[in-house]
Amino acid sequence: MRLIAGFDAGQTHTTCRLALAEDRRVIAEGEGPGVCHLAAPEGPERFGAALRESLERAMAGVERGSPASVLVAAAVGASGIEQGSPVQAQGQALAAEALGLPLERVLVTGDERTALRGAFPDGAGIVVISGTGTIAVGRDGHGREHRCAGWGWLLDGAGSAMDIGRDGLALSLQMADGRLPDTPLRRALWAALDLGPDDPGLAQRLKALVVAASFGPAGFARLAPVVDQQASAGDPQAIAVMERNAAALAAMAAGVARGLDLVGPAVCPMGGAVSHLEQLRQPFSRSLEQALPGSRLVTAAGDACQGALAMAAALQA
Repeated sequence: MRLIAGFDAGQTHTTCRLALAEDRRVIAEGEGPGVCHLAAPEGPERFGAALRESLERAMAGVERGSPASVLVAAAVGASGIEQGSPVQAQGQALAAEALGLPLERVLVTGDERTALRGAFPDGAGIVVISGTGTIAVGRDGHGREHRCAGWGWLLDGAGSAMDIGRDGLALSLQMADGRLPDTPLRRALWAALDLGPDDPGLAQRLKALVVAASFGPAGFARLAPVVDQQASAGDPQAIAVMERNAAALAAMAAGVARGLDLVGPAVCPMGGAVSHLEQLRQPFSRSLEQALPGSRLVTAAGDACQGALAMAAALQA
């Protein structure tokens, strides 16, 4: 039984989906640990382990009594993989070794590319992904692709849960020292961080907290639901944060459309932030109408694993 595999390798977990090579019918799925950037100290080891473990668990789900199975091709979508970069070449070599496949039967690319292929398997469109980080990528009717944003959280995270949480926290400090009028947003954010709102030693504790290695982008992102809740309750500063980040997402979609000369494109929002933060999703729709007239919001035809399976199918001998 010849199988193909599609992987969605994120920072928290990796999903492997197996399908029959002949007709791409999905037969099993398994999960493994997450990955980190390949340039990180343990990046290559974690990448290989994530692929192996998720594949093993997916293979365990193949029905007992089935014919002997052999993996013939695989595609991996992972965060931090830039198209045409040395990191992509390194990822492909690591994946080929981990999966026991020839190099020409493996494709490693950015997870935004597999998400795009899953959302729009047969035509043009744009995906705007907003989770802990953010990125947008699109494809025209000739297969040409263009991306906007996604340059890393230190430089370019507007529209992400990380930026929403950080922006809200920054405003809370301006409220604390008198630069802005105080609103319930400050107390709600500090309570979420288990900080006393009137603690005289708070400044030092807060500075130490956000620079801790364990905090990072995810620490800020965990505050985004608090900002969303306060925006829903009418807090003016929280509303401003959500609207500013929604406008950034719309600008990303418009940038992709300009890069590909797309007129009135289909736009598919994806990712945890835009899916679960109501006060981000609503202004994003309004901002998109202004930034990209004629565009329309659509639901993804499939997920990133489906996109990866489609790419793997194209690699078969």
